[in-house]
Amino acid sequence: MTVVSPDNRRTRREFPPGFAWGTATAAYQIEGAVTEGGRTPSIWDTFSHTPGKVANGDTGDIALDHYRRFREDIRLMADLGLTSYRFSISWPRVQPTGRGPAAERGLDFYRELVDELLSHGITPVATLYHWDLPQELETPPTGGSAAGGGWPSRDTAYRFADYAGLAAEALGDRVSTWTTLNEPWCSAFLGYGAGVHAPGRTDPADALRAAHHLNLGHGLAVGALRAALPASAQLAVSLNLHVVRPLSERPEDLEAVRRIDAVGNRIWTGPMLKGRYDEDLLQDTAHLVDWDALVHEGDLAEISRPIDLLGLNYYNPTVVSASAPGQALPRDDGHGGGTASPWPGAEDVAFHRANDDLTAMDWPIDPTGLSDCLLAMHREFGLPLLVSENGAAFQDTVAPDGTVHDPERTAYLRGHLDAVADAIAAGADVRGYFLWSLLDNFEWAYGYDKRFGIVHVDYDTLVRTPKSSAHWYAGVIRRGGLD
Repeated sequence: MTVVSPDNRRTRREFPPGFAWGTATAAYQIEGAVTEGGRTPSIWDTFSHTPGKVANGDTGDIALDHYRRFREDIRLMADLGLTSYRFSISWPRVQPTGRGPAAERGLDFYRELVDELLSHGITPVATLYHWDLPQELETPPTGGSAAGGGWPSRDTAYRFADYAGLAAEALGDRVSTWTTLNEPWCSAFLGYGAGVHAPGRTDPADALRAAHHLNLGHGLAVGALRAALPASAQLAVSLNLHVVRPLSERPEDLEAVRRIDAVGNRIWTGPMLKGRYDEDLLQDTAHLVDWDALVHEGDLAEISRPIDLLGLNYYNPTVVSASAPGQALPRDDGHGGGTASPWPGAEDVAFHRANDDLTAMDWPIDPTGLSDCLLAMHREFGLPLLVSENGAAFQDTVAPDGTVHDPERTAYLRGHLDAVADAIAAGADVRGYFLWSLLDNFEWAYGYDKRFGIVHVDYDTLVRTPKSSAHWYAGVIRRGGLD
């Protein structure tokens, strides 16, 4: 709703009653304590300890020590007035080998975390998978090769469902909103296609197999969660859907859009929300994988089990064109950076910046993509929506007085919250906004070089300092909208 004051000098964008004002984090990026409580290595532990894979040789061994400092971090959330917090559960902390019974010490950490959130009036939103596959599922201890395990293996989907059931049985009396997967596109195509994320493999066929098994794991996990949780529980998935735009209206550029939309978006929304893989996607990738052998009878019915919410992660739009003969191709839209393509079946599509207004990640700033994505998903699927991630990295500096002033981030957030309000005004049922991220943290292959947090972290002392954007966001929450 837009409210204009009688003197016509102030406009206010209000958000619906009960709108969830949150932030989001991921376990490997903040927790540290990678050997505490029986936790075993994940693929990101292995990847980050492999020379040359992560900037500066950084790892998540200590990260932000959230494992020990979570009460301090929750007090920060409460001071900001957050009403929700989206966190991820570390699979190898809860089920160290990816098989068998849960580790109670691992579950106890999340019980304490959730209890602390609830004591401050903050609603917990749990994500089951934010990329930290137990290493034993990627490289079986029996001496098998890495190529035999991980998400390209069908068995991993069943192991994920078992883990989902364990987590739900332990926390279902405290957590009422659950997300199965976070950005499966990154897990499949950056991890197994481009090789720039863990586990660092570069096989386009394995990337497509991983995509199907992530879809299957999602569906199986929804079934396991439904069996373990109260009927009132809300289930979701978080997708980083690509807002794909053509460089021109030439037919060949429009064809490039179709191909990227297929392997970037519809490879998830088709099976999860429609119960099918679109024929053009299958044709684009038939030279890489035998879909008839990959997709078993009953898989699509399992994958398309109903969910209650659709989470959308948005950072920037994607502009593509057909490539010219001999053209050196930018391989992706800024998420990868490797020499192998994360786009199986669309390797020869060229990518372009949407504009030159860039974050520290060199991602273009364009809030209209967020409203476009929300409205497109609303119109096609009619599900309640969450903005499950949105934020920006900038080169923040600490002033002599210890404060951190980040007007670029505040402007970014203002523009994107305005875009959410636009989508709501146009009819989209958006239930919440989760800012990425609460804290500066381990930014995957970029190590600690990129700061996304609204709270600055001194990586030497681990002292937390809210930035000016945090105080601005607190004001938005307090007012329930934008002035």
